[in-house]
Amino acid sequence: MTTGPAALLLMLASGFAGLGYQIVWTQQSALWLGHETAAVLAVVTAFFGGLALGALVLGRRIERSRVPVRWYAGCEAVIALWSAVLALAMAPFSGWLLGITGVQPAPAWQWAVAFCGSFLLLLPATAAMGATLPAMARLVAGHWGHSGRGIGALYAANTLGAVFGVLATAFWLVPQFGLLRTAGLCIVINLGCAVAALLLFRQPVLPTPPPMAAGGHGALARLALTGLLGIGYEVLAVRVLSQVTEDTVYTFAMLLAVYLVGSAFGAAAWQRWGVRRWQADSLLCALALACLAGTAGLWASDSVKAWVLQALGPGMAAAIAAEAVLAVVAFGLPTLVMGALFSRLSADAAAQGIGFARALGINTFGATAAPLLFGVLLLPALGAKAALLLVAAGYLALAARRSWFTPAVLAPAAVLLTTAVAAPPLVFVDVPEGGRIVRYDEGVMAAVSVVEDRDGVSRLRINNRQQEGSSATRFADARQAWLPLLLHPAPQRALFLGLGTGVTATAATLDPTLQAVDAVELLPEVIAASAHFTQPSLLKVIASDARRFVRTSPQHYDVIVSDNFHPARSGSGSLYTVEHFGAVRERLQPGGLFCQWLPLHQLDLATLRSIVKSFVAVYPGGAALLASNSLQTPVLGLVGRVDAGRFAAAPLRLQAGFGIDDEWALFGSFIAGPSALARFAGDAALNTDDHPVVAALAPRVTYAPDDLPRDRLFSLLQAVSLAPDELMAPGTDAAWLRRLAAYTTARNNFLAAGRDVRPLADVQQMLQQVRAPLLAALRTSPDFRPAYDPLLRMAAALARSDAAAARLLLTELAQAQPARPEAALALRELP
Repeated sequence: MTTGPAALLLMLASGFAGLGYQIVWTQQSALWLGHETAAVLAVVTAFFGGLALGALVLGRRIERSRVPVRWYAGCEAVIALWSAVLALAMAPFSGWLLGITGVQPAPAWQWAVAFCGSFLLLLPATAAMGATLPAMARLVAGHWGHSGRGIGALYAANTLGAVFGVLATAFWLVPQFGLLRTAGLCIVINLGCAVAALLLFRQPVLPTPPPMAAGGHGALARLALTGLLGIGYEVLAVRVLSQVTEDTVYTFAMLLAVYLVGSAFGAAAWQRWGVRRWQADSLLCALALACLAGTAGLWASDSVKAWVLQALGPGMAAAIAAEAVLAVVAFGLPTLVMGALFSRLSADAAAQGIGFARALGINTFGATAAPLLFGVLLLPALGAKAALLLVAAGYLALAARRSWFTPAVLAPAAVLLTTAVAAPPLVFVDVPEGGRIVRYDEGVMAAVSVVEDRDGVSRLRINNRQQEGSSATRFADARQAWLPLLLHPAPQRALFLGLGTGVTATAATLDPTLQAVDAVELLPEVIAASAHFTQPSLLKVIASDARRFVRTSPQHYDVIVSDNFHPARSGSGSLYTVEHFGAVRERLQPGGLFCQWLPLHQLDLATLRSIVKSFVAVYPGGAALLASNSLQTPVLGLVGRVDAGRFAAAPLRLQAGFGIDDEWALFGSFIAGPSALARFAGDAALNTDDHPVVAALAPRVTYAPDDLPRDRLFSLLQAVSLAPDELMAPGTDAAWLRRLAAYTTARNNFLAAGRDVRPLADVQQMLQQVRAPLLAALRTSPDFRPAYDPLLRMAAALARSDAAAARLLLTELAQAQPARPEAALALRELP
């Protein structure tokens, strides 16, 4: 194989491994850093920082070396060896860093530990990665010469390999084999590159290149600032698109892949056509226009997504294709020019005697600061529109001063100013007809809004998604606090993981037995928005990552309730792992109880099986219950106890309301005991930190639901069963157990009857649909209040127009549930 093709193939393989590592290490690091902004940016910054340091520190020696193949092979070997070390040392080292970070660290301390810890942890490998491209450029200098002509080809091959690495890792390797095995494959690739280089490149010792120039400050400044602006554009565009895309692991893989593809093709195009014709100033002006075009495409992203989905039809492939199209609209033109511009600037630097390693290091060093500058500082302060326009303006400002008043600069400048004045903000908030935006906060991690409809119902949205709760769901939300609280005989401290509207955690403060109620919420903007839905209470809200808080807090709790996090959203799958469930167990007092709520309306049964499998691995005596009898948004709770004990049959220790009026309503919420859950989980894969199967499975129902939530609920009810004697403590009265069994039968029949009910305004027409099944449920279990109350309300409404029909219905109610006085009292009041 000749020198050129061999070098390109090695760069392709090395790029594949490099991005594979980045995805693996980012997911592993988030497990101890948390998902706060500091954590997310720390890994990105550490990665770029290591690349820059490697290129700058090692580059000088590489470019003076007469045997550069040894440097290249050595760097690939170091990457492989340190990655193997990380496979063994990541867990203990990250645990130590987690401990010194603390429960509620000051922001400066958290950022310092996150950035320094990640940087040092990854440094040997990332520094070696930063030196591989300069080593290969030096190695093939004899083939392409010292002019920098081959830089574009090597950069394109390395970046194209990174594209394959991103897609293969996110869509296949991690879901199929897990993080450690994926890293193992990358280790093999790096070792293969090292051996192949030593075997393929046996050319004579290269002559020493001319000394590198000490000056060239203008060229270096351009390289640094274009690196800063390029990654800044990526950070901002991804944040805007997060309000339109589904925000899954596949979303970010697709966005990053398109960004890298554009850069690779741009570098390849410069290598093929632009070496002699495309000058830096022209490319800077073209890039400013391309960024403006990409920004303009962001305003249309909602419409583009709808158009693609309409054209391709339903299905996960179509949904991912739509996100790919959005990525092309946002990144296509800008990244093409970015790839060509980097190649041009590197060649110009080489012409001034500046080595490629130094050029690459300076460019990457500029990119290191982009996440912090644009993601943390400028985006919340200026908004996405102004920050993106600032990127375009930055590219124009880098053009030579002599060209500032030429059409090449003035034309994009005019477009920029017009956009700044005339274009609306880059904000996506769906407002119903007659509704209004009550609150909007552009946070560092997400955009949080409160939207009110014409009926006064307020909804909390994160990145324009409506599943975060509303003022219309107070009843169901409060039940998610009271059901687990009432299952504990005397809780004193309760912890809620996730705040949302705050209704669930605030409802817990009404329990007089509780001395403290804590809630942990990741997004500060959600904490601020929750004030719209709740009144001041004794609730203590902690802004922190739930996983990190559970692992570092010294406090123990009697009851821990975890919110129904959307499992497909990026990072949420780690809240359903065996390791996290085990960490929660460590925070429970003796006799403590943990309840994990699951949004069945956002889950398919395959994903649910993996979550259940992981839960019962930690809580083998676990059981499952329903938060309410909703068919539209069914919410399932998994309940586990530290002692794996059963529940005592006893009257409620206090009247909670919210439809939990007696012990039948409490224990009648259960749908499955330990043996039924174990059978349901079957041979499903455990969701672990190393093998995050939920993050891979859950997006399917998000992208392309193939059934309705009620259908999933009924499939679940058919797959599980409840044996009351398995749920309740030994010695429970047999008659009591029979009443509970009758209640659960009535509940299942009640849900089945509601499957075909159509809401109607006419009371008599509505009664025709529900009268027989509701009365049948009451005859099965007179304790089943959910069938009694709606019939009582319909009788009251019917009395206004047809007293005889109302009297008949009330008589049937009194006969079906003789222990309740309401029907008999209503009969006496009828004329």
